[in-house]
Amino acid sequence: MTAQGLDDDGTIAREGALDRVTAAFTPVVDAARTRITETFDRARLHSAYIYGSIPRGTATPGVSDLDLQLALHHEPTEADHADAEAIKAALDHAFPQINGVGILLTSTRVLLSDLERHDAGFFVACLCTPLLGPDLAERLPRYRPTTLLARETNGDLALALQRWRPRAAEAATDADRRTLSRVVARRIVRTGFTLIMPRWYGWTSDLNESAELFGRYYPERADQMRIAAATGRTPSADPAVLRTLIDDLGPWLAAEYTATHGTKTPRHPTHRSAASS
Repeated sequence: MTAQGLDDDGTIAREGALDRVTAAFTPVVDAARTRITETFDRARLHSAYIYGSIPRGTATPGVSDLDLQLALHHEPTEADHADAEAIKAALDHAFPQINGVGILLTSTRVLLSDLERHDAGFFVACLCTPLLGPDLAERLPRYRPTTLLARETNGDLALALQRWRPRAAEAATDADRRTLSRVVARRIVRTGFTLIMPRWYGWTSDLNESAELFGRYYPERADQMRIAAATGRTPSADPAVLRTLIDDLGPWLAAEYTATHGTKTPRHPTHRSAASS
């Protein structure tokens, strides 16, 4: 892998691996594998993946969360979601070294669809590490840091801003604002990075590196993006931080993104794919 996250052929390298999981999180990953196997039989589960800081080997005990993607043979049902919630609760309760658990449920039909080829498909092929079952990456293309990839992963920031504004107005507690600030900040940093990704021609999921790379191309917005990266790591309850992200940096970034890469192909109103969540 090159310093810019690419394989020798110029395609984006898969960023995680089970052998990068640190000792503190090995029992968490083992327990997740066991819980998933006990809960989802082969008739329901095609494959399972882990993503985020744990398979990248950069997780911090007591701070980092556990992120899982389950690929199902069928469209997720209420029963599937209930079972996933039970797994999340059990793992979160059992392991103090993780600060929450997230589980995405998606059908293989969606993950392999043409519509999701450069969003959820990219997510599984490059940002997810196989944990159980056949690897869907073998049925997906090799990806390059192109404007098509930029558009289809993060070309819908304007829609996200529409969702965040009422949530920010309704946030009544510091805990509410911290939760929202983390979601908003991480998405803005990722969008800022993919805005410049084709020019830099590489891939990273590191928030600090993403913000610094963005600042090379947009120095006038560099300080705001550094604030976003810091908030993504350490969520803030300060309403002023949310206002900066949602009412200033976010709208500017959405407009610049559309002008540079275009708008993401519309999805069904109820559909939110894995890579852009």
